[in-house]
Amino acid sequence: MHENKKRKGDWRYPIAHREAWIGIAIVLFHFAWWYGFAYGFGSKPVESYTYILGFPAWFFYSCILGFFFIIILVILVVRFFFQDLPLESDEEGDRP
Repeated sequence: MHENKKRKGDWRYPIAHREAWIGIAIVLFHFAWWYGFAYGFGSKPVESYTYILGFPAWFFYSCILGFFFIIILVILVVRFFFQDLPLESDEEGDRP
């Protein structure tokens, strides 16, 4: 019980929670991007598709361009918003 109280007050938890919420927001944004382009452009009949580099526009924007956009977004978020945290315990007695 005493160990549980120490872990609950760990200064790394708020940072980890913030970074987890940022990760969830990126996933939701990526899904919205994919869904919007895939079903927005892709809902028309096949004969009316426009093509980019041989791919239907809906596929190009949702799967190819979206993939590269999300990679760049994740790199920028990790670089500027995430912190490098030590995984070791601060105190000797705080180890599980």
